[in-house]
Amino acid sequence: MKKAIWLAVALLTGTQVWSQDQDFRNYVEKYKDIAVREMERAGIPASIKLAQGLLESNAGKSPLARHANNHFGIKCGNDWKGKTYSQEDDEYDANGKLVKSCFRVYKSDEASFVAHSEFLRDPLKTNRYGFLFLIDPTDYKRWAQGLKRAGYATSATYPEKLISLIERYELHKYDRVSTIDFETPAEEVMVGILSVNDVKYVISDSSETLADIARRSDVSLRSLLHYNEHIVDEGKAIPSGTKVFLQPKRNSYRGRQTWHYVKAGENMRDISMNYALNLVKLYKRNRMTLGTEPAVNERIKLRGSKPKNRPRLSSEGAVPTPVPDQMPKDKDVDGLLDMEVEGTNTTNKPKNTYNSPPVEVEPEPTLPVITPQKPVTPPQSDPVPPPEKPATPPVMEDPFNETETKPATPPVTTDTPETNPPADTPQYHTVIKGDTLWNISQRYGTSVDELRRLNNMANNNIQLGQRLRVK
Repeated sequence: MKKAIWLAVALLTGTQVWSQDQDFRNYVEKYKDIAVREMERAGIPASIKLAQGLLESNAGKSPLARHANNHFGIKCGNDWKGKTYSQEDDEYDANGKLVKSCFRVYKSDEASFVAHSEFLRDPLKTNRYGFLFLIDPTDYKRWAQGLKRAGYATSATYPEKLISLIERYELHKYDRVSTIDFETPAEEVMVGILSVNDVKYVISDSSETLADIARRSDVSLRSLLHYNEHIVDEGKAIPSGTKVFLQPKRNSYRGRQTWHYVKAGENMRDISMNYALNLVKLYKRNRMTLGTEPAVNERIKLRGSKPKNRPRLSSEGAVPTPVPDQMPKDKDVDGLLDMEVEGTNTTNKPKNTYNSPPVEVEPEPTLPVITPQKPVTPPQSDPVPPPEKPATPPVMEDPFNETETKPATPPVTTDTPETNPPADTPQYHTVIKGDTLWNISQRYGTSVDELRRLNNMANNNIQLGQRLRVK
Protein backbone atom coordinates (compact mmCIF):
# COMPACT_ATOMS: atom_id res chain seq x y z
CA MET A 1 0.00 0.00 0.00
CA LYS A 2 2.82 2.37 0.95
CA LYS A 3 4.65 1.56 -2.28
CA ALA A 4 1.52 2.34 -4.26
CA ILE A 5 1.13 5.70 -2.50
CA TRP A 6 4.79 6.64 -3.08
CA LEU A 7 4.50 5.60 -6.71
CA ALA A 8 1.40 7.77 -7.14
CA VAL A 9 3.15 10.74 -5.50
CA ALA A 10 6.21 10.25 -7.70
CA LEU A 11 4.07 10.10 -10.85
CA LEU A 12 2.12 13.20 -9.82
CA THR A 13 5.32 15.11 -9.04
CA GLY A 14 6.88 14.05 -12.32
CA THR A 15 3.79 15.13 -14.23
CA GLN A 16 3.80 18.54 -12.54
CA VAL A 17 7.51 19.04 -13.27
CA TRP A 18 7.02 18.05 -16.92
CA SER A 19 4.00 20.36 -17.22
CA GLN A 20 5.92 23.30 -15.76
CA ASP A 21 8.89 22.61 -18.02
CA GLN A 22 6.59 22.58 -21.05
CA ASP A 23 4.98 25.87 -19.95
CA PHE A 24 8.41 27.48 -19.71
CA ARG A 25 9.43 26.25 -23.16
CA ASN A 26 6.16 27.49 -24.66
CA TYR A 27 6.73 30.91 -23.08
CA VAL A 28 10.23 31.15 -24.60
CA GLU A 29 8.91 30.15 -28.02
CA LYS A 30 6.12 32.72 -27.81
CA TYR A 31 8.21 35.71 -26.75
CA LYS A 32 11.73 35.03 -28.11
CA ASP A 33 11.23 37.20 -31.21
CA ILE A 34 10.10 40.16 -29.11
CA ALA A 35 13.10 39.68 -26.81
CA VAL A 36 15.52 39.66 -29.76
CA ARG A 37 13.95 42.78 -31.28
CA GLU A 38 14.20 44.56 -27.95
CA MET A 39 17.83 43.46 -27.60
CA GLU A 40 18.61 45.09 -30.95
CA ARG A 41 16.60 48.21 -30.16
CA ALA A 42 17.53 48.78 -26.53
CA GLY A 43 20.69 46.73 -25.89
CA ILE A 44 19.30 44.40 -23.19
CA PRO A 45 20.33 40.74 -23.76
CA ALA A 46 17.45 38.61 -25.02
CA SER A 47 18.45 35.85 -22.57
CA ILE A 48 18.11 38.22 -19.61
CA LYS A 49 14.73 39.54 -20.73
CA LEU A 50 13.34 36.03 -21.30
CA ALA A 51 14.71 34.74 -17.99
CA GLN A 52 13.27 37.69 -16.09
CA GLY A 53 9.92 37.20 -17.81
CA LEU A 54 9.90 33.50 -16.91
CA LEU A 55 10.84 34.17 -13.31
CA GLU A 56 8.72 37.26 -12.62
CA SER A 57 5.55 36.01 -14.36
CA ASN A 58 5.89 32.26 -13.78
CA ALA A 59 5.95 31.76 -17.55
CA GLY A 60 3.01 34.13 -18.03
CA LYS A 61 0.72 32.35 -15.52
CA SER A 62 0.93 34.85 -12.66
CA PRO A 63 -2.18 36.98 -11.90
CA LEU A 64 -0.16 40.10 -12.73
CA ALA A 65 0.72 38.77 -16.19
CA ARG A 66 -2.78 37.41 -16.87
CA HIS A 67 -4.77 40.42 -15.64
CA ALA A 68 -2.36 43.32 -16.26
CA ASN A 69 -0.08 42.06 -19.09
CA ASN A 70 2.75 42.94 -16.70
CA HIS A 71 5.48 40.30 -17.08
CA PHE A 72 8.25 42.05 -15.13
CA GLY A 73 6.59 43.20 -11.93
CA ILE A 74 7.00 46.91 -12.74
CA LYS A 75 5.23 49.02 -10.11
CA CYS A 76 3.30 52.24 -10.76
CA GLY A 77 5.75 54.82 -9.45
CA ASN A 78 4.99 58.53 -9.37
CA ASP A 79 4.97 59.05 -13.15
CA TRP A 80 2.49 56.35 -14.20
CA LYS A 81 -0.83 57.71 -15.53
CA GLY A 82 -2.28 54.54 -17.02
CA LYS A 83 -4.44 51.78 -15.55
CA THR A 84 -3.28 50.03 -12.39
CA TYR A 85 -3.55 46.62 -10.74
CA SER A 86 -3.18 45.96 -6.99
CA GLN A 87 -1.86 42.86 -5.31
CA GLU A 88 0.22 41.97 -2.26
CA ASP A 89 3.95 41.99 -2.87
CA ASP A 90 6.61 43.26 -0.45
CA GLU A 91 5.17 46.45 1.03
CA TYR A 92 4.11 46.83 4.67
CA ASP A 93 2.26 49.55 6.59
CA ALA A 94 3.45 51.24 9.82
CA ASN A 95 2.11 48.30 11.84
CA GLY A 96 4.09 45.75 9.85
CA LYS A 97 1.01 44.46 8.03
CA LEU A 98 1.41 43.39 4.40
CA VAL A 99 -0.45 45.80 2.09
CA LYS A 100 -1.25 45.70 -1.60
CA SER A 101 1.21 47.28 -4.04
CA CYS A 102 0.30 49.24 -7.18
CA PHE A 103 1.43 47.72 -10.50
CA ARG A 104 1.21 49.05 -14.04
CA VAL A 105 -1.29 47.63 -16.53
CA TYR A 106 -0.21 47.34 -20.18
CA LYS A 107 -2.41 46.96 -23.24
CA SER A 108 -0.48 43.96 -24.54
CA ASP A 109 2.25 41.50 -23.61
CA GLU A 110 4.63 43.12 -26.10
CA ALA A 111 4.00 46.52 -24.54
CA SER A 112 5.24 45.05 -21.25
CA PHE A 113 8.45 43.81 -22.89
CA VAL A 114 9.06 47.25 -24.42
CA ALA A 115 8.27 49.00 -21.15
CA HIS A 116 10.79 46.78 -19.33
CA SER A 117 13.49 48.07 -21.70
CA GLU A 118 12.45 51.68 -21.22
CA PHE A 119 12.36 51.18 -17.45
CA LEU A 120 16.01 50.13 -17.42
CA ARG A 121 17.00 52.79 -19.98
CA ASP A 122 15.19 55.65 -18.23
CA PRO A 123 17.65 58.61 -18.08
CA LEU A 124 16.41 59.33 -14.55
CA LYS A 125 17.64 55.87 -13.51
CA THR A 126 21.08 56.15 -15.13
CA ASN A 127 22.86 56.19 -11.78
CA ARG A 128 21.10 52.96 -10.86
CA TYR A 129 21.00 50.92 -14.09
CA GLY A 130 23.31 52.80 -16.46
CA PHE A 131 26.38 50.64 -15.75
CA LEU A 132 24.53 47.56 -17.09
CA PHE A 133 24.79 48.89 -20.64
CA LEU A 134 28.59 48.91 -20.38
CA ILE A 135 28.55 45.11 -19.96
CA ASP A 136 29.08 42.88 -22.99
CA PRO A 137 25.53 42.00 -24.16
CA THR A 138 26.54 38.34 -24.52
CA ASP A 139 27.75 38.12 -20.89
CA TYR A 140 24.48 37.07 -19.29
CA LYS A 141 26.14 36.14 -15.98
CA ARG A 142 27.45 39.66 -15.37
CA TRP A 143 24.09 41.10 -16.43
CA ALA A 144 22.29 38.87 -13.94
CA GLN A 145 24.67 39.88 -11.15
CA GLY A 146 24.37 43.53 -12.21
CA LEU A 147 20.58 43.50 -11.86
CA LYS A 148 20.95 42.25 -8.29
CA ARG A 149 23.60 44.91 -7.59
CA ALA A 150 21.26 47.61 -8.97
CA GLY A 151 18.50 46.46 -6.63
CA TYR A 152 16.06 45.28 -9.30
CA ALA A 153 14.93 42.42 -7.02
CA THR A 154 15.19 41.78 -3.29
CA SER A 155 15.95 38.05 -3.53
CA ALA A 156 19.53 37.23 -2.51
CA THR A 157 19.61 34.40 -5.08
CA TYR A 158 18.14 36.43 -7.98
CA PRO A 159 21.28 36.15 -10.20
CA GLU A 160 21.54 32.38 -9.66
CA LYS A 161 17.87 31.93 -10.56
CA LEU A 162 18.28 33.87 -13.81
CA ILE A 163 21.49 32.06 -14.76
CA SER A 164 19.89 28.69 -14.03
CA LEU A 165 16.94 29.48 -16.32
CA ILE A 166 19.20 30.80 -19.07
CA GLU A 167 21.37 27.69 -19.07
CA ARG A 168 18.55 25.17 -18.62
CA TYR A 169 16.58 26.54 -21.59
CA GLU A 170 19.65 27.65 -23.57
CA LEU A 171 18.41 31.23 -23.70
CA HIS A 172 21.95 32.50 -24.30
CA LYS A 173 21.68 31.40 -27.94
CA TYR A 174 19.22 34.25 -28.56
CA ASP A 175 21.90 36.78 -27.56
CA ARG A 176 23.64 36.00 -30.85
CA VAL A 177 20.55 36.00 -33.03
CA SER A 178 19.95 39.00 -35.29
CA THR A 179 16.70 39.96 -36.99
CA ILE A 180 17.50 43.64 -37.68
CA ASP A 181 13.97 44.09 -38.96
CA PHE A 182 12.93 47.61 -38.10
CA GLU A 183 9.76 47.42 -40.16
CA THR A 184 7.98 45.91 -37.16
CA PRO A 185 6.51 48.83 -35.22
CA ALA A 186 7.22 49.06 -31.49
CA GLU A 187 4.10 48.57 -29.42
CA GLU A 188 2.77 51.13 -27.01
CA VAL A 189 4.91 51.72 -23.94
CA MET A 190 2.81 54.09 -21.93
CA VAL A 191 -0.80 55.11 -22.54
CA GLY A 192 -1.57 53.86 -26.04
CA ILE A 193 1.27 55.64 -27.87
CA LEU A 194 2.61 53.49 -30.70
CA SER A 195 5.31 53.98 -33.30
CA VAL A 196 5.82 53.04 -36.95
CA ASN A 197 8.75 54.16 -39.10
CA ASP A 198 10.00 56.10 -36.04
CA VAL A 199 6.81 58.21 -36.09
CA LYS A 200 4.58 58.21 -33.01
CA TYR A 201 0.81 57.84 -33.31
CA VAL A 202 -2.27 56.93 -31.31
CA ILE A 203 -5.43 55.01 -32.16
CA SER A 204 -8.61 57.03 -31.71
CA ASP A 205 -11.26 55.87 -29.28
CA SER A 206 -15.01 55.97 -29.81
CA SER A 207 -16.44 59.52 -30.24
CA GLU A 208 -13.00 61.10 -29.81
CA THR A 209 -12.21 64.30 -31.73
CA LEU A 210 -8.84 65.62 -32.85
CA ALA A 211 -9.09 68.23 -30.09
CA ASP A 212 -9.49 65.41 -27.55
CA ILE A 213 -6.37 63.70 -28.88
CA ALA A 214 -4.48 66.99 -28.74
CA ARG A 215 -5.28 67.25 -25.03
CA ARG A 216 -4.35 63.68 -24.11
CA SER A 217 -1.18 63.57 -26.24
CA ASP A 218 0.04 67.08 -25.35
CA VAL A 219 0.47 67.96 -29.04
CA SER A 220 -1.00 71.18 -30.43
CA LEU A 221 -4.18 70.95 -32.49
CA ARG A 222 -2.53 72.91 -35.28
CA SER A 223 0.31 70.38 -35.47
CA LEU A 224 -2.08 67.43 -35.51
CA LEU A 225 -4.00 68.94 -38.43
CA HIS A 226 -0.71 69.36 -40.28
CA TYR A 227 0.43 65.77 -39.60
CA ASN A 228 -2.96 64.18 -40.46
CA GLU A 229 -4.16 65.48 -43.81
CA HIS A 230 -6.93 62.84 -43.76
CA ILE A 231 -8.63 64.74 -40.89
CA VAL A 232 -10.07 68.13 -41.83
CA ASP A 233 -12.48 68.93 -38.99
CA GLU A 234 -10.94 69.07 -35.51
CA GLY A 235 -14.34 69.20 -33.83
CA LYS A 236 -15.87 66.18 -35.60
CA ALA A 237 -15.69 62.72 -34.01
CA ILE A 238 -13.02 60.54 -35.61
CA PRO A 239 -14.03 56.97 -36.52
CA SER A 240 -12.90 54.56 -33.80
CA GLY A 241 -9.61 52.83 -34.62
CA THR A 242 -8.25 55.64 -36.83
CA LYS A 243 -4.48 56.14 -36.78
CA VAL A 244 -3.64 59.71 -35.69
CA PHE A 245 0.02 60.76 -36.09
CA LEU A 246 1.69 62.87 -33.41
CA GLN A 247 4.70 63.72 -35.60
CA PRO A 248 5.35 64.43 -39.29
CA LYS A 249 5.31 61.37 -41.54
CA ARG A 250 8.68 60.57 -43.10
CA ASN A 251 9.86 60.90 -46.67
CA SER A 252 11.01 57.29 -46.90
CA TYR A 253 10.64 54.00 -45.07
CA ARG A 254 13.29 53.12 -42.50
CA GLY A 255 12.62 49.39 -42.38
CA ARG A 256 14.25 46.77 -44.58
CA GLN A 257 11.17 46.38 -46.76
CA THR A 258 11.61 48.17 -50.09
CA TRP A 259 8.39 47.26 -51.91
CA HIS A 260 4.73 47.05 -50.95
CA TYR A 261 2.40 44.90 -53.05
CA VAL A 262 -1.03 46.47 -53.41
CA LYS A 263 -3.96 44.48 -52.02
CA ALA A 264 -7.57 44.65 -53.15
CA GLY A 265 -9.31 47.76 -51.84
CA GLU A 266 -6.03 49.44 -50.92
CA ASN A 267 -5.05 52.92 -52.15
CA MET A 268 -2.03 55.21 -51.88
CA ARG A 269 -3.38 56.94 -48.78
CA ASP A 270 -3.72 53.56 -47.04
CA ILE A 271 -0.11 52.72 -47.88
CA SER A 272 1.01 56.15 -46.71
CA MET A 273 -0.77 55.60 -43.37
CA ASN A 274 0.46 52.03 -42.90
CA TYR A 275 4.12 53.01 -43.28
CA ALA A 276 3.95 56.59 -41.92
CA LEU A 277 5.11 57.99 -45.27
CA ASN A 278 4.49 61.45 -46.68
CA LEU A 279 1.80 60.92 -49.33
CA VAL A 280 3.17 63.48 -51.81
CA LYS A 281 6.68 62.01 -51.52
CA LEU A 282 5.29 58.50 -51.97
CA TYR A 283 3.62 59.56 -55.24
CA LYS A 284 6.79 61.29 -56.38
CA ARG A 285 9.05 58.30 -55.57
CA ASN A 286 6.83 56.07 -57.71
CA ARG A 287 6.57 58.51 -60.64
CA MET A 288 2.81 58.70 -60.18
CA THR A 289 0.48 61.65 -60.65
CA LEU A 290 -1.13 62.83 -57.42
CA GLY A 291 -4.61 61.34 -57.13
CA THR A 292 -4.04 58.26 -59.29
CA GLU A 293 -4.21 54.79 -57.74
CA PRO A 294 -2.09 51.68 -58.38
CA ALA A 295 -3.54 48.41 -59.67
CA VAL A 296 -4.02 45.39 -57.42
CA ASN A 297 -0.83 43.27 -57.10
CA GLU A 298 1.30 46.16 -58.40
CA ARG A 299 4.33 47.07 -56.29
CA ILE A 300 4.95 50.47 -54.68
CA LYS A 301 8.47 51.65 -53.85
CA LEU A 302 8.81 52.62 -50.17
CA ARG A 303 12.44 53.77 -50.02
CA GLY A 304 15.53 54.29 -52.11
CA SER A 305 15.77 55.57 -55.67
CA LYS A 306 12.82 55.86 -58.03
CA PRO A 307 11.86 52.79 -60.08
CA LYS A 308 12.53 52.93 -63.82
CA ASN A 309 8.82 52.93 -64.61
CA ARG A 310 5.75 53.94 -62.66
CA PRO A 311 3.44 51.14 -61.47
CA ARG A 312 0.44 50.12 -63.51
CA LEU A 313 -2.65 52.12 -62.51
CA SER A 314 -6.00 50.70 -61.43
CA SER A 315 -7.54 52.24 -64.54
CA GLU A 316 -5.18 50.07 -66.62
CA GLY A 317 -6.18 46.78 -64.99
CA ALA A 318 -4.62 44.50 -62.37
CA VAL A 319 -1.23 42.82 -62.69
CA PRO A 320 -0.55 39.10 -62.04
CA THR A 321 0.12 38.02 -58.46
CA PRO A 322 3.92 38.12 -57.93
CA VAL A 323 5.72 34.80 -57.48
CA PRO A 324 7.92 34.83 -54.32
CA ASP A 325 11.02 33.69 -56.25
CA GLN A 326 10.56 36.57 -58.66
CA MET A 327 10.20 39.24 -56.02
CA PRO A 328 13.01 41.84 -56.11
CA LYS A 329 15.79 41.74 -53.58
CA ASP A 330 15.84 44.61 -51.10
CA LYS A 331 19.16 46.18 -52.09
CA ASP A 332 18.24 49.84 -52.02
CA VAL A 333 19.71 52.12 -49.41
CA ASP A 334 17.07 53.75 -47.23
CA GLY A 335 15.59 57.00 -48.44
CA LEU A 336 17.60 58.86 -45.79
CA LEU A 337 20.55 58.43 -48.13
CA ASP A 338 18.48 59.16 -51.19
CA MET A 339 16.18 62.09 -50.40
CA GLU A 340 14.89 63.67 -53.59
CA VAL A 341 15.23 67.45 -53.64
CA GLU A 342 13.06 69.71 -55.75
CA GLY A 343 14.93 70.63 -58.93
CA THR A 344 17.49 67.79 -58.63
CA ASN A 345 17.87 65.56 -61.67
CA THR A 346 17.63 61.97 -60.42
CA THR A 347 16.19 60.36 -63.57
CA ASN A 348 19.46 58.77 -64.68
CA LYS A 349 20.79 58.20 -61.19
CA PRO A 350 22.23 54.68 -60.81
CA LYS A 351 20.73 52.38 -58.23
CA ASN A 352 22.63 51.98 -55.00
CA THR A 353 23.33 48.28 -54.43
CA TYR A 354 24.37 48.33 -50.81
CA ASN A 355 22.45 45.71 -48.86
CA SER A 356 22.09 47.77 -45.71
CA PRO A 357 19.40 48.56 -43.14
CA PRO A 358 18.19 52.16 -42.88
CA VAL A 359 20.88 54.39 -41.49
CA GLU A 360 21.92 58.00 -41.63
CA VAL A 361 25.39 58.14 -43.14
CA GLU A 362 27.48 61.27 -43.39
CA PRO A 363 30.05 60.55 -46.14
CA GLU A 364 33.29 62.35 -46.78
CA PRO A 365 33.37 64.98 -49.59
CA THR A 366 32.67 63.59 -53.09
CA LEU A 367 35.76 62.22 -54.83
CA PRO A 368 36.75 63.74 -58.21
CA VAL A 369 35.41 62.03 -61.31
CA ILE A 370 38.03 60.43 -63.56
CA THR A 371 37.16 60.65 -67.26
CA PRO A 372 38.52 57.81 -69.45
CA GLN A 373 40.47 58.70 -72.63
CA LYS A 374 38.07 56.86 -74.93
CA PRO A 375 34.29 57.09 -74.87
CA VAL A 376 32.59 54.21 -73.16
CA THR A 377 29.95 52.37 -75.15
CA PRO A 378 27.00 51.62 -72.87
CA PRO A 379 26.15 47.91 -72.71
CA GLN A 380 22.91 46.59 -74.13
CA SER A 381 21.78 45.02 -70.85
CA ASP A 382 21.53 46.76 -67.53
CA PRO A 383 24.72 45.99 -65.58
CA VAL A 384 24.96 46.30 -61.84
CA PRO A 385 26.02 49.94 -61.37
CA PRO A 386 28.79 50.93 -58.98
CA PRO A 387 27.68 52.14 -55.54
CA GLU A 388 26.70 55.76 -55.64
CA LYS A 389 28.24 58.30 -53.32
CA PRO A 390 25.16 59.43 -51.35
CA ALA A 391 24.40 63.06 -50.94
CA THR A 392 25.07 64.65 -47.58
CA PRO A 393 21.99 64.06 -45.40
CA PRO A 394 19.96 67.12 -44.47
CA VAL A 395 20.74 68.82 -41.19
CA MET A 396 17.86 68.36 -38.74
CA GLU A 397 17.20 70.26 -35.56
CA ASP A 398 14.94 67.45 -34.36
CA PRO A 399 15.34 63.79 -35.43
CA PHE A 400 11.58 63.52 -35.87
CA ASN A 401 11.16 66.81 -37.79
CA GLU A 402 11.49 66.33 -41.51
CA THR A 403 9.69 69.51 -42.48
CA GLU A 404 12.71 71.77 -42.03
CA THR A 405 15.41 69.99 -43.99
CA LYS A 406 18.11 71.64 -46.07
CA PRO A 407 18.44 70.39 -49.67
CA ALA A 408 21.26 67.95 -50.29
CA THR A 409 23.96 68.89 -52.79
CA PRO A 410 22.82 67.85 -56.32
CA PRO A 411 24.86 64.94 -57.74
CA VAL A 412 27.52 65.63 -60.38
CA THR A 413 26.24 64.73 -63.84
CA THR A 414 28.61 63.24 -66.39
CA ASP A 415 28.54 61.06 -69.47
CA THR A 416 31.13 58.73 -67.98
CA PRO A 417 30.81 56.42 -64.99
CA GLU A 418 32.30 57.40 -61.66
CA THR A 419 35.21 55.46 -60.31
CA ASN A 420 34.65 53.34 -57.25
CA PRO A 421 35.71 55.07 -54.03
CA PRO A 422 38.80 53.65 -52.32
CA ALA A 423 38.07 50.72 -50.05
CA ASP A 424 39.50 52.56 -47.07
CA THR A 425 37.21 55.60 -47.42
CA PRO A 426 35.84 56.31 -43.92
CA GLN A 427 32.12 55.71 -43.42
CA TYR A 428 30.05 57.37 -40.73
CA HIS A 429 26.72 56.87 -38.99
CA THR A 430 24.64 59.48 -37.15
CA VAL A 431 22.99 58.12 -34.02
CA ILE A 432 19.18 58.11 -34.15
CA LYS A 433 16.57 57.20 -31.55
CA GLY A 434 16.85 53.56 -30.44
CA ASP A 435 20.45 53.09 -31.58
CA THR A 436 22.96 51.17 -29.47
CA LEU A 437 26.57 50.32 -30.25
CA TRP A 438 25.54 46.69 -30.55
CA ASN A 439 22.84 47.13 -33.20
CA ILE A 440 25.01 49.67 -35.10
CA SER A 441 27.82 47.09 -35.22
CA GLN A 442 25.38 44.49 -36.60
CA ARG A 443 24.22 46.85 -39.34
CA TYR A 444 27.73 47.49 -40.58
CA GLY A 445 29.17 44.02 -40.06
CA THR A 446 31.67 45.07 -37.42
CA SER A 447 32.03 44.71 -33.64
CA VAL A 448 31.40 46.90 -30.61
CA ASP A 449 35.10 46.86 -29.77
CA GLU A 450 36.01 48.03 -33.27
CA LEU A 451 33.49 50.89 -33.08
CA ARG A 452 34.94 51.97 -29.76
CA ARG A 453 38.46 51.82 -31.19
CA LEU A 454 37.56 53.85 -34.29
CA ASN A 455 35.90 56.53 -32.16
CA ASN A 456 38.29 56.53 -29.17
CA MET A 457 35.43 55.66 -26.81
CA ALA A 458 36.02 54.65 -23.20
CA ASN A 459 32.58 53.02 -22.84
CA ASN A 460 29.45 52.11 -24.81
CA ASN A 461 27.53 55.33 -24.13
CA ILE A 462 26.28 57.17 -27.25
CA GLN A 463 24.08 60.23 -27.68
CA LEU A 464 21.33 61.22 -30.09
CA GLY A 465 22.86 62.98 -33.10
CA GLN A 466 26.41 61.75 -32.37
CA ARG A 467 28.52 61.07 -35.48
CA LEU A 468 30.31 57.72 -35.31
CA ARG A 469 32.89 56.32 -37.68
CA VAL A 470 31.86 52.76 -38.60
CA LYS A 471 34.43 51.82 -41.28
